[in-house]
Amino acid sequence: MKPLAALTLACLTASGGSVQAATEQVVLSCEAVYLPARSTWVREVRFTLDERRIRGVEIDGVPVYSFSVFETVLLTALDNERIQLDTATLTWRSDFRGQATSEGRCTRR
Repeated sequence: MKPLAALTLACLTASGGSVQAATEQVVLSCEAVYLPARSTWVREVRFTLDERRIRGVEIDGVPVYSFSVFETVLLTALDNERIQLDTATLTWRSDFRGQATSEGRCTRR
């Protein structure tokens, strides 16, 4: 396993124990504040994990097409929104191609 992916996996499972089954799901609830509208959306992020790596990511119930892991940060996109999730600090950042941005905190469910 890549060391960076291992670190992300460790951050996701740290507060909930180890990954014991063939797959496990970790769910984050992220309160993202979108600017310039100043609206708050609660975004649900679901990670499907096995004992080695993140196997899949869903945002608000929609599977993402692809994602990348860099240290503790997961990078992905959904509906023209570029999304960064830092699993160490449990933070959400996103950008709608320069038209709107968001930042927020996540909590594990």
